[in-house]
Amino acid sequence: MKQPPINDLLKVMARLRSSTGCPWDREQSHLTLRRHAIEEVYELIDAIEAKDDHEMAEELGDLLLQVVFHCQLARERRAFDFEKVCRLLVDKLIRRHPHVFGKTKVKNVDEVWANWEKIKRAEKHGTVRARHSALDGIPKHLPALLRAEKLAKKARKANLLTDRKSPLSKTKLATTLFDLAQSAQARGWSAEELLSAEIKKRERALRKRERRPRD
Repeated sequence: MKQPPINDLLKVMARLRSSTGCPWDREQSHLTLRRHAIEEVYELIDAIEAKDDHEMAEELGDLLLQVVFHCQLARERRAFDFEKVCRLLVDKLIRRHPHVFGKTKVKNVDEVWANWEKIKRAEKHGTVRARHSALDGIPKHLPALLRAEKLAKKARKANLLTDRKSPLSKTKLATTLFDLAQSAQARGWSAEELLSAEIKKRERALRKRERRPRD
């Protein structure tokens, strides 16, 4: 009986990491690979937007390689393996979809997301990953603009931020964002770094406001 392709992939990865495998693969670690995963995600996005199915399949494979590579590294140090990663994911999907695999009733997507967040908080409660703030859970290595959007969204949901009504249209806002980046570059500044610094300042202020007793 022919083995599933994923089994072949796991065997190939183990072979590449073996003493008679590839010198480059043997030198890698979780840390040295971390940037590759980000690059592969961006290449997948390019393929999706190009509506290129062949390229999409190839890029999904490259992204899967990152998962398998990290699993092999973890297996070698007896931390976890690919099977555990899959089992954790299956259990999570079932647990966070009680409206599909359980008896919970939902009326719309908003209720799905509300349940998802509630279940996620319960999972992490009492652990080192527990979220004590409404602003927790934003990956610190996100691009600055995306991180700013997520921070604003979480702060708004927690009533820590008031919406600013802007007269700008989408087109004008896009132009303004580009002009700001261009202005920073012309002065030798990094718009990314400037925004990152501002986000840290805003987040500190929002967390301080969150801890403040409310009437």
